[in-house]
Formats: sequence, C-alpha cells, structure tokens
Amino acid sequence: MDRSPPAAYPAASTGWSAERAAAEAAYHAEVETNLRRNFAANLAHGLLGQTGFRLVTAPTFVPAYIFLLSGSEFAVGLALASQWLGNALSSTLGATLVEHRKRVLPMGLLIGWGMRGGVLGLALSGYFLPDRWALIFACVFLMMFGLFNGIQSVIFNYLMAKVIPLRLRGRLTGFRNFAAGLTASGVAYIGGKYFVEAHALGNGYATTFLAAFVLTSIGLSMLMMVREPEPPEVRARTSFALRMREIPGLLRDDRELLYFYIASAAAALGTLAVPFYILYAGRSIGLSGTNLGVLSTAFLLSQTGTNLIWGWLADRTGNRIVFLLAIGVWALSTLLLMEAHSLWALAAVFAGLGAGQGGFQNSTQNMILEFGTREDLPMRIAMMNTAISFMNALGPLLGGLIAHSFSFFAVFWMSALMLATSFATVLFFVKEPRARNLFR
Repeated sequence: MDRSPPAAYPAASTGWSAERAAAEAAYHAEVETNLRRNFAANLAHGLLGQTGFRLVTAPTFVPAYIFLLSGSEFAVGLALASQWLGNALSSTLGATLVEHRKRVLPMGLLIGWGMRGGVLGLALSGYFLPDRWALIFACVFLMMFGLFNGIQSVIFNYLMAKVIPLRLRGRLTGFRNFAAGLTASGVAYIGGKYFVEAHALGNGYATTFLAAFVLTSIGLSMLMMVREPEPPEVRARTSFALRMREIPGLLRDDRELLYFYIASAAAALGTLAVPFYILYAGRSIGLSGTNLGVLSTAFLLSQTGTNLIWGWLADRTGNRIVFLLAIGVWALSTLLLMEAHSLWALAAVFAGLGAGQGGFQNSTQNMILEFGTREDLPMRIAMMNTAISFMNALGPLLGGLIAHSFSFFAVFWMSALMLATSFATVLFFVKEPRARNLFR
C-alpha cells in the first residue's frame, strides 16, 4: 500500500491560521497512522456488504421475482421505483444528520441495520405471504431498503473520504468492487441454479434474499474495526430547511459541479431499461433458473474484473475518463442487446452492461468527493444521491410504460439516448476536478 506522507498545509498557502494548519496536519497524520487498519475494514465491509446487496440491486433477481408475482412489466417498474424513491427522499436528510458531527460511524451502523431490515423483510414476505400480499410488501420493503440506503450511502461515502486518502480511493473501490463482484457472481449462480430452480426452502427467490441479508449483516459488523478521526472543523448544526435553501447557491458557485449532477442524472435515467434486460432475455431464451444464474454471473463477474481497471485508471488519470469510458460501454451494450438472441450472446452483452454500470458507479462515487471542501462533502454526496435516485425512481416507471405501450426496443433506444446526453455533458462541460482538490 502507498504509504507516502500527506501533503503539508502551510498557513501561508492555504489561508488558514497557523493553529488550523497544525490541526489539519495532525488530522492527516492520524489518517496515515490508521490507514492499513481502516483500508482493511472498508475492504471487508465492501466485500461482504456489496456481495449481498448486489443480489438485490442486480437487474436479475428482483425484476424476475416481481414479474413472477405480478405478470406485469409495469409492476416491475413500480417496485423498482419504490426503492429508488425511498433513496431519493432520504439522501439530503442523511447529510443533515452527519455534517455537524465529528464522528459519523455510530450513526452509520444504526442506519445500516435499518437498511438490512428491508432485505430481511423482502425475504420473509416471500416465505410467508401469498403472491398478492407478497407483491405489496415487496414494494414496501424495497422502499424501506431505499430510505435507509439513501442515508447510509451519504454516511459511508463521507466516512471513506475521512479515513482513506484521495490517492488510494480508486484502488480501494476497485479492489472492493472486484472482490465483491467475484463472490457475488458465484453467489448469484448458486442463487439461480440451486435456490431459484430448486425452490430452496419453498421459495428460491426468498432464500436468495435471505442469503443477501446474512452476508450484508456480517459485512456491516466489519466496520466496527474502523478508527475514525475527528476533523478540526465541521459545519455548524443547522435546520434541514435552511440547508435546503443553501443548495442553489452551492450550485451557482460551481457550474462544473452542476453540469456533473446533470450528467449523472441523465445517465441514471438511462437505467429505465435496467429492469427489462432480464425480461427481454427471458422472451428470447426463457427464464429458467440456470439462464438466470448465467446472466447474473456474467453481469456481476464483468463488474468484478473491470472494477480493477476502473480503479487503477482513476488513480492514475482521474475519474472523469472512467466516467466517459463507462458510459460509452454501457450505451454500446444497450444497443447490442437488441441483436442478441442466444444465451452466450446475451451473456456477453450482460457483461458489457455490468462493466459500464460498474464504472459509472465507481466514478460518480469518487468524483463527487473531489469538487469542493470537506465541510460541504456530505451535502454534495447527498445531492448526487438525490439526483441519481430520483431518476432511478422515474426510470423504471417510464420504462414500464414504454415497454407496455410500445416495445422493449423503444425502452433500449431511450436509454441509449440518455446515456449519450450524459457522455456529451461531461465531455464538453466538466473538467477533471482532482487538481483543485485540497484534501488528498
């Protein structure tokens, strides 16, 4: 691991007082002292947590489960929209909960258990409720999952920014996503082949979601190893309404940040096609447990391998180029999906979709940390999550309506158009933000 010392913060070059500069130096020294321990804890948490959560968020198991319960493309869109709406509604709340705190880990653990409660509820409702009620409660528990996820993602990304220096974040997220994707692809194959197809414990989908709950719960406990430093300064505590009124000024002061939000939101709207990848594949080759396992494995295994490349590239050149390449791969794979009609052709396309979406998630998660000061970091993360989550909520509903009224092809073309808009916005209006970031 790179153990090079942090940059110095002389008062003359930063505009800080000598006391503040000394406090910052001590803060970064503490980060370096605990770096190995905190790197390992974040890696373990991500490995187990993302392994489990990918079984819920991958565009395979949940859409197929909702379609099995309802037989409706619109119901699939509605269920996925409920999850992302919950995420959108809670993200800014997450920022106001933690931006005034010098230690955020205790709040993160509490919220993390609430998020896992949604996954457990999804599993238990599948075991014990008839299809109609299981469908209703699946939407409820997906929204619960989203509500807590919106808060948790702000807290844990902020925590990572505190304990992992900028020079190592790309490698951490790359290694973490690689390890999680590798195990998730294996678990996804087992879920499709041995849980869903074999109706394990009476309901293979519910058993898959129960496995996700167990894995994510073990992962959350790994964060108890983290030694969190207390920053020299945090924002003063203010009301939620006051912070919301400050957001327009934050965007006016940083036009590139505004364009980055627009680009990320456009790409997120491109996810309107995500729930329908697997349904389109099912129409082409059938949706057996084996096929579900193969396509899930291809999607997740591709995210796995390419995350190492995305992380390495981000640390060397910045996250902007990762964003552009990932969006390009995602858009191209969406177009190729319409020409794939065999299991292995679809598996190759799903691999491209996994690579593109993995790179998008990796780059947005890290790039947003680099636009401004640490004091405003929770709100920047929250605004990003809100923009993406609202589009992720709108997307499945819009995609369901388009699929029901027209065709899957119309959904895929609309997705490609949104991705092209995102690509062009970053290409022409957003520069690499890393050079202006002070907190490396």
